[in-house]
Amino acid sequence: MPLRGRSALRRIAARGTAMAAGGAMAVITGLAAAPAVHASPSATGALRWTPCDDPEKPGAECAALSVPVDWAQPDGPRLDLAVARRKATDPGARVGSMVFGPGGPGDSGVTMVVGRISRFSPEVRRRFDIVSFDPRGVGGSNPVTCSSDLLAERPSPELKSQADFDATMAYNRRLRADCRARTGPVFDHLDTAQTVRDVDALRAALGERKLTFHGSSYGTLLGAQYAETYPRRVRAMVLESVMDHSVPTTRDFLKAEAATAEDSFQEFVKWCAGSAGCALHGRDVSAVWQGLLARAGRGELEDPTKPGTSLSSSDLVNKIAFRKFYTADYAGLATTIAGMDASKPLPLSPTSIAPLPPATPVFCSDWHLPVRDYQEYASLVAMMNRTAPDLPYLLPIHMAAACLGAPTANPQHRLDAHGAPPILVSNALHDAATGYPWAVSVARQLGRSGVLLTYEGHGHGSVTSGPCMEDAVDSYLTDLAVPPRGTSCPAVPS
Repeated sequence: MPLRGRSALRRIAARGTAMAAGGAMAVITGLAAAPAVHASPSATGALRWTPCDDPEKPGAECAALSVPVDWAQPDGPRLDLAVARRKATDPGARVGSMVFGPGGPGDSGVTMVVGRISRFSPEVRRRFDIVSFDPRGVGGSNPVTCSSDLLAERPSPELKSQADFDATMAYNRRLRADCRARTGPVFDHLDTAQTVRDVDALRAALGERKLTFHGSSYGTLLGAQYAETYPRRVRAMVLESVMDHSVPTTRDFLKAEAATAEDSFQEFVKWCAGSAGCALHGRDVSAVWQGLLARAGRGELEDPTKPGTSLSSSDLVNKIAFRKFYTADYAGLATTIAGMDASKPLPLSPTSIAPLPPATPVFCSDWHLPVRDYQEYASLVAMMNRTAPDLPYLLPIHMAAACLGAPTANPQHRLDAHGAPPILVSNALHDAATGYPWAVSVARQLGRSGVLLTYEGHGHGSVTSGPCMEDAVDSYLTDLAVPPRGTSCPAVPS
């Protein structure tokens, strides 16, 4: 699998080499073909910027970039990628454009630029045009569209028998066929190796000889594979909250995800024991939580976001706890748990599992996570429950169930980015979604190019977590000043 994955990535990059070497064909707002855009700072006419349609958040500009549906057939059908930018606030100090790779998969980079620009440091906003895009299949870029009725029928990932396993496989086939019919040809070309080519076309359209890139969470997979495909086209790259695409097996992937989530739960318990501001201070937090899980399993626990409806144990884990771990909002989680613990039991059955986002096909295209049958599935669930006894049926097992039977275009492989410049790999020690060991692994795979920057705190995302982290990242992006290897920054009190 590793060799197959790497060679597939190289083949996609190799086909249509004339376009890749000279830039990419672009269409001005999708209306008419423009001349080939060469990888030159003087490139013009590739993007027609107009104010984004959000009067409450002015200043952002939007455009469309035409790219092939399948980069292996550059003269075939095309789609328009939605792109947004905010210009550098200090034009005299401008370094260039910085492309942000959104997470998810399924996050909108356009929404980030238009509405959440404060996510980036003041210095980065001052020195760079910040540019992002909706990846293919997302938002304004030919979004994956599926029947809402069919999505609502999604089986619970809590499979109890081979019959449940077979029913899930059959449902997945029906859903893929429905989504493909509603979405169009791009449905079969959503993998990150295709998006790598999209990013290089965006780089060329922006007139940047080399790419300055910041990828977060799932966007780190995009950044790492860009560096692998075009190592000498990278100027600077920050990979924040890092996905490790070298994890070889389904069991390894699920165990790693369970371990890092349980670590965050134990950090929460530890914080609560030592903080008088915790709404559960002085109580056995684990026992209170297990009581809530039991009540949720019986359909007796009210959903705090939907009064009058019950909350399943899976939603208690993923909608309540896991989301709070992302932002390390331990105080908010403790208050929520205390309120739910004090509420009266509901005489209702658990609500059905909410549908996964349509961006799931992106994940399935990038991760080969086969499960042979119900027996193997049950073994994986048992392993995850041993690894994370406080967090049953974490989202990754939902994803594995949703990908049963799906084809994988861009399977896992070890990185080979020989020739890339220093790449900054940033991760919190206690990240519930992308564990610190993954960041260590990716930095090692990058070899001499990998520079690990450690945030000694909590949460998903770290580059603006205090002045130490912010200064290190800003200096690297603006001046290419690489922090010393082994650099770590202290946790910032929440």
